[in-house]
Amino acid sequence: MWRHKITRAGQVSIPAEVRERWGTSTVLIVDEGEQLSLRPVSENPIEALRGILAGKARSDITADEAKRLWRAEDNAAMERKWREYYGE
Repeated sequence: MWRHKITRAGQVSIPAEVRERWGTSTVLIVDEGEQLSLRPVSENPIEALRGILAGKARSDITADEAKRLWRAEDNAAMERKWREYYGE
């Protein structure tokens, strides 16, 4: 844990050991109400996604079938959340 001052320009420094471990000089700042979260992000998000879906493609179904399956899964998830929230 580190404690840092915020400069007049609104800047805060991130310790070198953290920056080196993250391997990036770009962060995502998330305002969570009572606190801020910093998350390392790739400097080139498109390049970071390359290969993320490798081996996940299905050639045995059409795009329309894939959309139908996704919608069915999404509807089922929403139904589960509804029942969990309303206790039905």
